Amino acid sequence: MKKWQTLLPLLLLLVLALSATASAAGCHPDDEAGLLALKSAVTADPTGLLSSWKPGTDCCTWNGVSCREASRVTELSIYGKPGDPTSYLSGTIPPSFSRLRKLVGLYLQDLKNLTGPFPAALLRLPDIKYVYIRNASLSGTIPDLSPLAAKLGALGLAGNRFSGPIPESVGKLTQLSQLELARNRLSGGIPPSVGRLSNLTTLALDHNELSGVVPNLSGLTGLYTLQLSHNQLVGEIPRSLAPLAPQLRFLELGHNRLTGRIPDFLGNFSALDTLDLSGNLLTGTVPATFRYLTKIFNLDLSGNALVDPFPEMAVKGIESLDLSHNRFHLGKIPRWVSTSPIIYSLKLAGCGIKMRMEDFKPAETYFYDYIDLSDNEITGSPAALLNRTQFLVSFRAAGNKLRFDMAGLPLPETLQDLDLSRNMVYGKVPAAVAGLKTLDVSYNRLCGQLPKTQFSASAFAGNACLCGTPLAPCQRRS
Repeated sequence: MKKWQTLLPLLLLLVLALSATASAAGCHPDDEAGLLALKSAVTADPTGLLSSWKPGTDCCTWNGVSCREASRVTELSIYGKPGDPTSYLSGTIPPSFSRLRKLVGLYLQDLKNLTGPFPAALLRLPDIKYVYIRNASLSGTIPDLSPLAAKLGALGLAGNRFSGPIPESVGKLTQLSQLELARNRLSGGIPPSVGRLSNLTTLALDHNELSGVVPNLSGLTGLYTLQLSHNQLVGEIPRSLAPLAPQLRFLELGHNRLTGRIPDFLGNFSALDTLDLSGNLLTGTVPATFRYLTKIFNLDLSGNALVDPFPEMAVKGIESLDLSHNRFHLGKIPRWVSTSPIIYSLKLAGCGIKMRMEDFKPAETYFYDYIDLSDNEITGSPAALLNRTQFLVSFRAAGNKLRFDMAGLPLPETLQDLDLSRNMVYGKVPAAVAGLKTLDVSYNRLCGQLPKTQFSASAFAGNACLCGTPLAPCQRRS
């Protein structure tokens, strides 16, 4: 009995040693070396994303690591916490990362302090198909992508600091279904070779400094999303986009320098969910063919020079509509807007609306988040409208002819932004405005002592008999 008691600890040690050896044996030495090289290149890991990456343990069990064939690493997924700077992993991707020879997918998301150039190691990985390094701080130019030709299925580099041109070699990535280079500092023209990527479903190049015209994309008939907004593109909306009509759901060309008329063929995009042409130099009328956009939920034509008449839409429901700052004279809020069963955002600033606010009786107000009716000729009071909203965040009606007692204005609990400046609003400012984040009631006919708020004097300027902080003290009656 004593002999077994003596041998038992030795047997336990032997079992543990064999277990550790077996565990380590589950990870290919090259994979372990490549991953540990990446960990060594990380200079800060405040939330311990890589704390499980320890030499001699099975790397297939490490956080973010997946193995699928013969215990080789095939995927690496590391996700930071967006909006929390204290959690950002810092470091670079080293050359020895190329030892992960069986890697198929790389997913690095919201690692804002991940720096360095485009990882050259990726160009030497024979099986790589999916590369997503989004919302990091990689910089420099995007290199020649020819080594990835005929195998890469998705390239997502959105939200980095890449500069210079998009390489012409991107056209050799014939298997790409997604190309996401948005929110960088890329310049130059969109390479015509992009038009050869016939398998693309997503092309996102928005928020860069791209110039020139929109190239011929007529061959991308499977495209689901086309995002080119917030660049410096010029010319007219090309006819070559017409063949995309059957599949395209999101067409975003806003905030460029596009000119000419809105083409009639856009009315053929019957599957369209979102159309953004805002902030361009477009002229003429909105095509009557827009009545065929029955499935559209988000329509933004703001900030152009479009003129009447605006067509009667046949939408089943519109979630977001912005026609602001064109040359429309709508007269009243369109019936197809008022009858929409679901609407979150309504922006009709400067649209030539002449009506009583009380006559705007939308069928549904429950979902309203944002309303902007500024710079029109609207009269009356918004009290009845605000009293029907449940989740309103922003209400803007500056520069109208509203006339009502502000003391009786209901403010939804969710309201954060209120602009009633340049109207004929009278009465006292209610104490409830203290709960807002932004307020502008300047240039009205308000009177009396102000409630205690955090707002500056400019929020209350131009009201002859308002007083109290931050304006002049109220005069005491003798």
